[in-house]
Amino acid sequence: QDHQWIHTDPERAKSGPFGTTIAHGYLTLSLLPMLAGNIFTIEGPRLVLNYGMNKVRFPNPVKVGARIRSNAVITSIEETPKGVNMVVTNTVEIEGEAKPACVAENLRVLVF
Repeated sequence: QDHQWIHTDPERAKSGPFGTTIAHGYLTLSLLPMLAGNIFTIEGPRLVLNYGMNKVRFPNPVKVGARIRSNAVITSIEETPKGVNMVVTNTVEIEGEAKPACVAENLRVLVF
């Protein structure tokens, strides 16, 4: 329900700070499971839970029509009595742009 003109009004957005309409940051974030879901697999756990996010930043807007891709790096693994806590840092890149659209630390709990 974010109807801000930078997302919805192409004519007004032409004269705005980005020169065109941009995608909602949370839309970009919501694409992470689809974009990064097959970068690596974890074998062995009977359950992998999404525990939340540590840090999410949107350094660069995604202009409508831009192509994006994601990469994922396992940045932390901690064994617990019930399994493993894992932090995965996802970076959503925009084709032709130096700065990423989104950098997010995703927390996962692996239950064995």
